[in-house]
Parts: sequence; structure tokens; C-alpha cells
Amino acid sequence: MTDDSDLIRVIDDSGVAADEPSLAWKVAIIDDDPAVHEGTRFALYDYNLNGQGIEILSAYSAEEGRELMRAHRDIAVVLLDVVMETDDAGLMLVDHIRSELKNETVRIILRTGQPGQAPERRVIVEYDINDYKAKTELTADKLFTSLTASLRGYQQLQRMVETRRGLEMIIEGAATLYDLKSMQKLAEGVLTQIASLLNVECGGILVLREGAPRERFSILAGSGCYRHFAGLAGADKLDDILRQAVQSAFERCAHEFQPKLSVLYLRTATAREVVVVLETSRTLTPTDRSLVEVFCSRLSVAFDNVILYEELHEANIRLEERVRDRTHALTTANDRLSAQWTRLRRANEFKNEVLGTVAHDLKNPLGVILGRAEMLNELAAMEPIPLPRIQDQLGHIRASARQLTEMVNELISDAMMDTIDIAIRNEPIDLAAMLAEIVVSNRALAEKKQQNIHFVSPPHQIWNCDPDRLREAVDNLVSNAIKYTPHGGRMELSMSVDDRGIAIRVKDEGPGLSQEDMSRLFGRFQRLSARPTGGESSTGLGLSIVKRIVELHGGTVDAQSAGPGQGATFVIRLPAISA
Repeated sequence: MTDDSDLIRVIDDSGVAADEPSLAWKVAIIDDDPAVHEGTRFALYDYNLNGQGIEILSAYSAEEGRELMRAHRDIAVVLLDVVMETDDAGLMLVDHIRSELKNETVRIILRTGQPGQAPERRVIVEYDINDYKAKTELTADKLFTSLTASLRGYQQLQRMVETRRGLEMIIEGAATLYDLKSMQKLAEGVLTQIASLLNVECGGILVLREGAPRERFSILAGSGCYRHFAGLAGADKLDDILRQAVQSAFERCAHEFQPKLSVLYLRTATAREVVVVLETSRTLTPTDRSLVEVFCSRLSVAFDNVILYEELHEANIRLEERVRDRTHALTTANDRLSAQWTRLRRANEFKNEVLGTVAHDLKNPLGVILGRAEMLNELAAMEPIPLPRIQDQLGHIRASARQLTEMVNELISDAMMDTIDIAIRNEPIDLAAMLAEIVVSNRALAEKKQQNIHFVSPPHQIWNCDPDRLREAVDNLVSNAIKYTPHGGRMELSMSVDDRGIAIRVKDEGPGLSQEDMSRLFGRFQRLSARPTGGESSTGLGLSIVKRIVELHGGTVDAQSAGPGQGATFVIRLPAISA
């Protein structure tokens, strides 16, 4: 049926390199006469057109011709007999080629030995053939002329088809590339689109140069055997051939087409330069080059679009960061202002509390002092001077002055505890000795109310703390116990030590603590439901001062009470940091 080995090549030393095989036109002879096949092969044995020979394929019936045309879609010319299995077998094959195989580029030369069976005018009008010859008139020269004209027509149609396909791909590919927002994806897309446009296997790289220094550039993408170059920077990363091709393109600022290597150059509107180096399996045709040039002319906008998008994206990120930072700063400033407003409001409330407390608590002792002073003035005017009565008044004045002094000291201590930068001066002291001194200093006050203070502690407990501050805290608790314990009552100051630290307990037999007292026990200016048993005054600051001092030592203070009338126990716990 078909002999694929029938390939006629004519080597033209001036046109084709010795190591590059020439392409051949495919010519099909479909005729039931073997002599026609042999004669045609003999007449065309040395045929050559533009450096290309021909490859002759043979079929000896219309049915074989159908199979041949289906198997070889790239046949350029068909020399077709009309009468084979039937009188119109050749004409039916023409319809099959054009209508069913949709092959509109192949050139069909109808040859017949019986012109009467297929009148020329009717056939040339009704059937899509390109030439009509009688076998008797088709000499070697006329065969050469008809074949050459048909091959040139086929070549022109092929170029038109390729150009149309290429332009359609350019339009579609450009639209796709314009949608890309990443420079790397755009570069990869360009290489893919060029390979599809040329319909050839190829490897290549895409290089971008922008800014200074001019000898520096980035390899954005690679394909085929050059895929490993993608993402590298600098000419030193390329092999000698690619490096020379890229640098030459930047210097020449133009395309260059070599037999195996094609170098494309384009410059964007933003002065960035792009070079594409392609290594193809075949030399690009003039049509290929024209399509590539058209495609490259549309890439400048795509690259500028991506660059603009990236710049806008980066600017948007920076703007969002600035907005976020500014929002955070404003939020922080607003929180700070809110906190300051809260502190000012609390300070104002505290000021009102202080003024109210001072006005209330200082009023009575000051009234006593003023009243007793008036009485002293009257007694001093008497003759003789009643010395015992004057001494009695002086005693009342002294007691009221002492009460005022205690109240002022508590206010001062509270103010000092409220400062932010207050410091604790730690030093090793014997806590047992310090607690014993507190008991001794308060015993005289307790004895006035016939009270007894009991002290329980292990001896010689050396501990790191601020002796003045801690003494003040414990002394406040002992003074409170004396103040609220009834006449003749008993109090206990004790200390215990374990692995967690120390616990200092002050236990009294006072009126105890209610649930309401427990909820506001350590607040400032908080007066409890019970009243001192000896008519003593209270600013409501003592326990808040105790809490602040203990917390500055890293400890805790709490209170325990079984309820009203059951007494109370205050416990100071300090962490285990011994001297």
C-alpha cells in the first residue's frame, strides 16, 4: 500500500548544514495503475524546492487513499486518479478529504486517463480540486510545474493557518497573562505561551533587568533543561552560552534568531528590560519569528501591569501597617487617657473622702483641745490657782493631741503607701525579737483596759524584710486588736515557720467580723460595723496600710472570723526568703 521509505532528498551544500537533515514535502500518489507510480517516482527523483526534497507515499485504491490521508495529515499534494474501484472513486475521495477529514490545505491534482468520465469544467466547478490534468499531457516538465505550483500554494496556506493559529493564541495568551499578578507566574506563563505558539519543544529562561547596577539581573523563570536556573540572580549563575546570549541582547536591544538559539528582547514603558532565551529543536520559520515578535510587542504592558500591581500591593501593605500602627497608638493613647481619667476620678473621690474623714475625725479632738484650753484660761485667772484642776485639763489636752498625732501619722503612712515608686529596704532581722518588742510597746495601752497580750514564737528567726515597714504593719494589727477587744479581754500574737514561709497571727476576742465587713475589710477609709471598746477613734486606713506593706514584701494578708461576737484572727504570710 504505502512505502514510507520512499524519501527523496536532495542535499544542497549552499543551503543546509551537513549535520542538519533537510525536511521533505509529502506527496501522495493515489492511482490503481502501478506504472503511474513508477513513472511519477522516476520523473520526480531529483525534485527540490527551497532546499527540500519530497517523500512520495503510494496508495493503489480510493480506500487505501482514505487510510493514507487519515494517517498522514501533513500531506502537501495529492496526485489523484479519477477512475479506480468505480468511475467516480477519485471524486468521492475528494469529498471525503474536504468534508470528512476537513483537510482544506492539501493541494489535489486530479489526473485521469479517461477525460470523458470526468469532464474538466464540471469537475473543476463541482469538486474542490486545485488542478486537472489528463495523464497523456502530464509530461515530466508539466508534472514538475504543476507540483511546484501546488507546493507553493500549500506552503502559503500553511503559513496563513499557522499565522491565524498563532494570532489566536497571542490574543488568548495575552489576555491570560494580563490577569496574572505575580512576576514569577507571568514569566513562567510567557515561556509556556511561546512554546505553545511555536508548537515546538523548547527550553528557555526569562531574565529581568531593572535599576542599577546594569550588569545585574534576575532569572525569573526557566523551562525544559534550563528549569534549574529559575530564581537565581546574576550573570555568574548561567553557563557561558546563555550568559553571552543574555548580555549580547542587553547590549544590542534587539531580537536575534540563530539556528538553535533564539533571543528575544523587549523594553517596558517603565524602562525595565526583559530577555527571553529559547533553545528549540528546529530552526524558527519566518512565520514563527513574526508571531514571536508580535507576541513580544504585547508583553510590555503585561510586565508593567504586574510591576504596578506589586508596587500597589506593597504600598497597600505599608499603608495597612501604618494604619494598624496608628490605630494601635491611638488605642494605647486612649487607654492611657481613660486610665488617667479613672485615676483622676478616684483621686477626686479620695480627696473628698480624706476631707470628710479629716473634718469628722479631727473635729472631736480639736474641740476637746479648744474647750480644755478655754477652761485653762479661766482656771489661770483664779486666786489661788487650782493646780490639780489645771493638771487634769492638761491631761485631756495631751490625750487629744496624741489622738490627733496618731490620725495624722496614719494619713501620712497611707499617702506613702500610695506612691508608685515606694521601695522596700530588705535586711536580715530577728523577727521573733521584733515581735516581742511590739508586744512590750503595746502592753501599757492594753493594761489600761485590763487586757492581756500573749506572745508565742520560736526563738531567733532571722528573716530578710524591711523592719520599719513590717513593724508598722504588725503594730497596726495589734493596735486594732487592743482597740476592739473588750475590757479584760485576751489577745495573742504568734509566729509559725514552715517550708512555704512564715505566718504571723494576731488573734483577739473582739466583736468579730460580719460578711459585709469581710467584703470591704482592707479598703481605704472603710469603717467596720463594730466600734472601738474604749472610745478610740479610727480613720479606716490601718488595714489598707497593712495590706500594702505585706504585698510589697511579696506576701498576703487575710482575716478569719467565725462571725459576730466570735473574735477575729488576722494572718500575715511572707514567702520563704530567709537571710
